Amino acid sequence: MNVMNTLVETSFDPKSFRRALGNFATGVTIMTAQNEQGEKVGVTANSFNSVSLDPPLILWSIDKRSSSFNVFAQASHFSVNILSADQIELSNQFARAKEEKYANIDFDLGAGNSPLLKACSAVFECERYDILEGGDHWIILGRVINFQDYGRSPLLYHQGAYSSVLPHPRLNIQIEETARTFPVHLYENMYYLLTQAVRTYTNDYQPKQLASGFRTSEARLLLVLDSKTAILKDDLQREVAMPVHELEQAMEVLVQKGLLIDKENTLELTEQGVDRAKMLYKIAESHQAEVLQQYTDADKEKFKVMLKTLIGI
Repeated sequence: MNVMNTLVETSFDPKSFRRALGNFATGVTIMTAQNEQGEKVGVTANSFNSVSLDPPLILWSIDKRSSSFNVFAQASHFSVNILSADQIELSNQFARAKEEKYANIDFDLGAGNSPLLKACSAVFECERYDILEGGDHWIILGRVINFQDYGRSPLLYHQGAYSSVLPHPRLNIQIEETARTFPVHLYENMYYLLTQAVRTYTNDYQPKQLASGFRTSEARLLLVLDSKTAILKDDLQREVAMPVHELEQAMEVLVQKGLLIDKENTLELTEQGVDRAKMLYKIAESHQAEVLQQYTDADKEKFKVMLKTLIGI
C-alpha cells in the first residue's frame, strides 16, 4: 500500500489553537547565549524538551522574527535555565523586548561564555548541535555537556498564566489508613502522637511552602527575620533550628535575590523580602485554618498555649 504525505490546509483560529495548546502545562526556562563579539541574549521559553539520553540531547524553539536568533545561531554554546517558582519577575524581564535584559542580573559564565542564571531549579550547559526549520520557528538542538540540579520547586506555565507544583491529593497517605497497623496503646504515647502530628502536618504544608520557590531553610529564615525574634547572626541558628551550613547557604541565596541585606553582625530584610515573608505567612495561615477548621477558637487558643508551654515560651 502506498502512503502519500500531503499537506492539508487548516483553518484553525490561532487564538483557539493557542488556548488548546495551553492545556499542556510546561516549565518555564530562560535560554541564554553569548557570541564571540560579546553580545549576550536571553529569551523566556516554554518550548524546552528532552530528546535523547545517549547522546544527551535537548531542544527548544525560537520565533523566526526574534532579534535574538542570530546570536543563538552564532554562539557555539547556549544554556537552559529552568526557573524556580520564585522567579516570575526574572521570567517577565527576559520575555520583554528590551535591549539590556541583563541589567541588575547576577550570573556566572558557563561553556562558550553562555550566562548561567542563579537560584534556578536546574541549569543545563549545551553545545549547539543542530538548527532545524519548524514552520514559523527555528528548532534548536543542544548536546548537554554539563548540568546543575538545585532541586528547587519549578515555575510552571498553564493556560497563559504562571502556576506552581503541588502533589496530587490522591497521593496523600492518610494516617487513618495506617492506624490499623499499630497497637492501640501506641496512641496513648504523647511523644508518638506529637511526632506523627508534625509529620502529617508537614506532609501537607511543606509542598505549599516549596511551591513558593523557597526551600525550607530560606522560608524559615525569612519568617524569623520578619518576626524580628532574632536579627543577630549569633541568635539565628537557635531560632531557625537548622545546621550552620544550611543557614549560611540560605542567607547567600536571599542576598542574591535582593531579599536580604547582610550587615556584618545583623541581617535585615529588604522591602521585597518583607513582601515575600508576608506571602509565606499567608500560606501558613491558610493551611492552619484549613487543618483546624473543625475546632473552636477557644480550642485553638488552648492548643497553642499547650504547645508554647511544651516549647518553653
